[in-house]
Amino acid sequence: MDEIGKSLEVSKLFREIMILLRHSMAKSFEDMGITAPQGMVLRTLGHNEKMKISDLSSHLGLSNSTVSGIVDRLEKQGMVERIRSEEDRRVVYVSSSPKFEKLHKELHNRAEENIRNIMKRGTPEDIDKVIDGLNTLKKLLTNDK
Repeated sequence: MDEIGKSLEVSKLFREIMILLRHSMAKSFEDMGITAPQGMVLRTLGHNEKMKISDLSSHLGLSNSTVSGIVDRLEKQGMVERIRSEEDRRVVYVSSSPKFEKLHKELHNRAEENIRNIMKRGTPEDIDKVIDGLNTLKKLLTNDK
């Protein structure tokens, strides 16, 4: 396989692995009563202190009305809070709630447990290959900067 073919193979495998991991995490969200779109909103809010609906929409590539509906349902579940700006009362921010913070830790623990369970399926040699490959990829990505 030539260099371009190998690059395409790495890209394809990386995409497939990310899809499989996302599906696995979606299952964890479902078990907790959270849909995949709600999980996307929560994940985004987990990386940002607070965001306007329009910023969330832009970040997720969804319409304002779609994100607003998702936020409405999350607010009813107590996962997010809407906060009116002190400077401009017309501006409303969405932030994660303390209930979500607790759930976020639980989801993080479940993700780690999920990875542990996946790794148990491999032989020690398989695990070493995965770690070596990921370390090599990390090194290549780090050197890319």
